[in-house]
Amino acid sequence: MAAVQKLRRCAVSQTGKHSASVIFLHGSGDTGQGLRAWVRDVMTQDMAFEHIRVIYPTAPSRPYTPMHGALSHVWFDRHKISRDCPEHLESIEEMCSNLGAVVQDEIRAGVPKHRMVIGGFSMGGAMALHLACRYHQDIAGVFALSSFLNKDSVVYQAVEDAKQQQQQHPLLDLLQCHGTADELVSHSWGEETSSLLKKAGMTTSFHSFPGLNHQLCRAELELLRSWILKKLPLESSSSSDGL
Repeated sequence: MAAVQKLRRCAVSQTGKHSASVIFLHGSGDTGQGLRAWVRDVMTQDMAFEHIRVIYPTAPSRPYTPMHGALSHVWFDRHKISRDCPEHLESIEEMCSNLGAVVQDEIRAGVPKHRMVIGGFSMGGAMALHLACRYHQDIAGVFALSSFLNKDSVVYQAVEDAKQQQQQHPLLDLLQCHGTADELVSHSWGEETSSLLKKAGMTTSFHSFPGLNHQLCRAELELLRSWILKKLPLESSSSSDGL
């Protein structure tokens, strides 16, 4: 496997004591800075919290097959944008290692994994599912906005295996949001992904947004913010001191 590559990233710092982290992955062709700006434009302010740092990493530039090999900021390559083809596992594995280093940086900053959430928009959501469900199953939750997994994704088997092995600890909770008018990633692809992950053993919550295309909206981001706070609540000073 290639050496771990340090990813560029930007962050919205917490306003108080740092006790939790969110890693928010952009879609194909975007950057961490671009996603942060998009969220800020939609919400008219940063997605900020008293105790949670929000990290927006940037995928390195690489040849992207659906763009005829042109360079693009993508988390992994795809053979085509379709549920009916194999995953490009070599590039996915490489990026799981690179993003794992971001997780480790947060651990070194004093944040345990059960106080982290990982998610993303579009390709970023698929990347988050690979990262969380296969390598970081002990985080607080995972979210995927306007995202899908291929029909034969290795994530499904990973969730099934974890379900069999984890008898005392529940599996990750998944929040999915998808616009019904999405013309790039069909709403049905998102629904089918949610259904297959639920069948494999995950607790899934799927929210449809009528008329929304392949984009973010304020109601969706407000729902996400509430869900993040439910997963990563502000700790009392006594429990925080024990971190």
